[in-house]
Amino acid sequence: MRSCYLLLNTYYYILTTIMRKSKPKKRVLLPDPKYKETLVTRFVNYMMYDGKKNLAYTIFYDACDLVEQRTKESGLEMWRKALNNVMPTVEVKSRRVGGATFQVPIEVRADRRISVGAKWMIQYARRRGEKTMKDKLAGEIIAAAKGEGAAVKKKDDTHRMAEANKAFSHFRF
Repeated sequence: MRSCYLLLNTYYYILTTIMRKSKPKKRVLLPDPKYKETLVTRFVNYMMYDGKKNLAYTIFYDACDLVEQRTKESGLEMWRKALNNVMPTVEVKSRRVGGATFQVPIEVRADRRISVGAKWMIQYARRRGEKTMKDKLAGEIIAAAKGEGAAVKKKDDTHRMAEANKAFSHFRF
């Protein structure tokens, strides 16, 4: 039994001390067909289900057209403004120190800001009450561009949580 424990302990030590290979290269995203923007492609990739990229593009473009009709402003510009209003600058991560778990506020990397903001916007658009996804997404884009909506509330809650736990920022990773 003891030898089995030593063997497992040694195996665990080897696994935890060996460095991984170099980080994988970032994949280059192609720009979308209509606006020629890689950020739109990224957003559509987050929205896509089951590899149905054409359907996701159609939903996004129709939502942008709806936003344009309702607000008389460029749909893409409104979407950009909405995404900027939803992207968090700080978030909290759990850190265990001496038996206690602290919520430590950390700044969000630029790359992660975009992905988290886009995912929140899509998540809360899906929860809206309108009938079709293009209506839901258009509603969430308009609300987020105005600084309202569930996705903006999520960002504000995240910022409020980070502000409340500012005292634990010295436990940073």
